[in-house]
Amino acid sequence: MLSIDRSIVEAIVAHARRDHPDEACGVVAGPVGADTPTRHIPMVNAARSMTFYEFDSMEQLRVWREMDDRDEEPAVIYHSHTATEAYPSRTDISFAGEPGAHYLLVSTRDPDTEEIRSFRIVDGVVTEEPIRVVDATVDPNAVQSYMFGQSPATVDYECSGR
Repeated sequence: MLSIDRSIVEAIVAHARRDHPDEACGVVAGPVGADTPTRHIPMVNAARSMTFYEFDSMEQLRVWREMDDRDEEPAVIYHSHTATEAYPSRTDISFAGEPGAHYLLVSTRDPDTEEIRSFRIVDGVVTEEPIRVVDATVDPNAVQSYMFGQSPATVDYECSGR
């Protein structure tokens, strides 16, 4: 399952809409080994194509070096499909070179809705996975319910210092 912050998903969709009708592409970096996407890195589609994406080789080298310097890895590699469903093409599958990454696809074929899907692609095998969109502004460990009118079984009032 891909757990990803809502603001990152919104930024990816905005990037896909901005680059439409060309495919958009980029990476979401996260701490090594954590499987946690935290830093959105929109990249240039060097192919400037409506049916294909390709990272600019110099930009990719810079981004991967930066991730390495920050002890990060590509947690998510994303791109858009402009006229088809959000499912990896044969070309996408053949170019999937990060077996630990989530491959997120956004279809921008419908101007009013986005189709967003995530996949694992390992050795040419495509496995769709659920996406859990979280809101980072809400602490998932915060108290979600309250009990009013409850009191503890015992009360310790050690204020006097005796």
